[in-house]
Amino acid sequence: MGDGSRQQGVAHVQDAPSTSLALRRVALRLAHGVTLAAVAALWAAGPAYAAFGLDDVAQRAKSLAAQPWKPPTDRLPAELRELEYDALRDIRFKPEAAVWRNDHLPFELQFMHLGRSVRTPVEINTVDPSGVHEVPFDPALFDYGSNRFDPRKFRGLGWAGFRVHYALNNPGYKDEVLVFHGASYFRALGKHQVYGLSARGLAVDTAAATGEEFPRFSAFWIERPRRGATSLVIYALLDSRRVTGAYRFVLTPAADTTVQVTARLYLRDAIGKLGIAPLTSMFLSGENQPGHDDYRPEVHDSDGLSIASADGEWIWRPLVNPRRLLVTSFAFTQPRGFGLLQRDRAVSSYEDPESLFERRPSAWVEPLGDWGAGRVELVQIPTPDETNDNIVTYWVPARSPAVGQPLEIAYRLHWLLEGPPPGGLAWVTQSRRGRGYVKQPDGDIQYVVDFDGPPLRSLPADVKGLEAAVTVDANAELHERNLYRNGETGAWRMTLRFRRLDASRPVELRAHLEREGRALSETWSYILPPESDKP
Repeated sequence: MGDGSRQQGVAHVQDAPSTSLALRRVALRLAHGVTLAAVAALWAAGPAYAAFGLDDVAQRAKSLAAQPWKPPTDRLPAELRELEYDALRDIRFKPEAAVWRNDHLPFELQFMHLGRSVRTPVEINTVDPSGVHEVPFDPALFDYGSNRFDPRKFRGLGWAGFRVHYALNNPGYKDEVLVFHGASYFRALGKHQVYGLSARGLAVDTAAATGEEFPRFSAFWIERPRRGATSLVIYALLDSRRVTGAYRFVLTPAADTTVQVTARLYLRDAIGKLGIAPLTSMFLSGENQPGHDDYRPEVHDSDGLSIASADGEWIWRPLVNPRRLLVTSFAFTQPRGFGLLQRDRAVSSYEDPESLFERRPSAWVEPLGDWGAGRVELVQIPTPDETNDNIVTYWVPARSPAVGQPLEIAYRLHWLLEGPPPGGLAWVTQSRRGRGYVKQPDGDIQYVVDFDGPPLRSLPADVKGLEAAVTVDANAELHERNLYRNGETGAWRMTLRFRRLDASRPVELRAHLEREGRALSETWSYILPPESDKP
């Protein structure tokens, strides 16, 4: 979706992964909440220069919102417009020209060339104690590879985006850890991770009948880091037909990299659905929905949506590749967190040493401050192959701000290989659809779901009273449910057998493990899509 292109990328890897301190911090914040004072302290943690700040970007965004929208101009030369994917990838920024390389600072910047995937330039500036300095586009900074261009024709063309480099996996090599490229898309990496899902600055009317609007970051300001800095501060101006915004990003690379986001939004016109902290991913096939004629058992950047609600419930919704658009949501007041996770980390689950799906990060949104009432919405779009991002999730406030009324919101994005752990509960390790040998087909559908984690591992071998609490919606009849310990893995296996009444409609299933009325696991919340293409 949008004009952000999917790219494959691998972080430089050498040493072994370390224990995730960030995971423990996430769990601690979720357990105790985050105060406004804590948000203010986190705001002050990053470097800042008197010459420039969020207020400067906000002033520009507010001024833009008071004016009619001017669509960005596509001035892309014909030879770049017609470039295929591999030819565009052959245009590479020269690493020796990276900003701050000769200053031996912890962070460096490299830039991206315009092409068919991103056709409108963005303004890029650096900020230091002396003020704001625009980074001028220069084709001499690029190696055009096997392309036969006269680079002099591209003078003044402008940038497509930029990459941030930092020594993440090896002190002697600066890895690419963050990229902004296309619309309001950005991606980050932690240690031993490779690019997968993306985040966005904002989603507007996603999956709405009126059509989706894609705001874009039109300008960036990047603070020059101090020597020894472990964080980088980036400001961005967002613009689209109905909304403008000022953003502050604080990137902190680590085993689990974080990006703290503060945004001020200004509406030009009313918006039907405002999507806050959107995440965009890909799910083609998985254990719950095997692929057709594909040697790889699973193909996905994420395999489920995880949600931590205010009342302590954790929800796990496995992703699907539906036959037609599928939009579902979960309503809360003050969410504790949500994210698209890649839980399955087994190499054998993917068998793809080039794509390395087992090392693609999960992304967890940790709200900061008061988010109020709203809903986490999940959009799942049919896709025939893995080149399309077909999964989107975001937070929708119960009430969108009025035109002229600014909305400020803050959150922290965690890019993880593990977790976050669901609040002391057991979690779902796999969801499989299918049955073994059946002498006479009866039209029933079966799911096999495994739960594991400390609350279940601590139970005695002869435990009594553990059961699966299961509900199905009105479009299904539950025929059988079982729960038993898998003697080979130690996990607890739940099986559900049911019949769908109307194949043109979805079925919603919910289940969790409990003992004596106390939940021991997160809630498995599954949507079985319609079997037909048309409603």
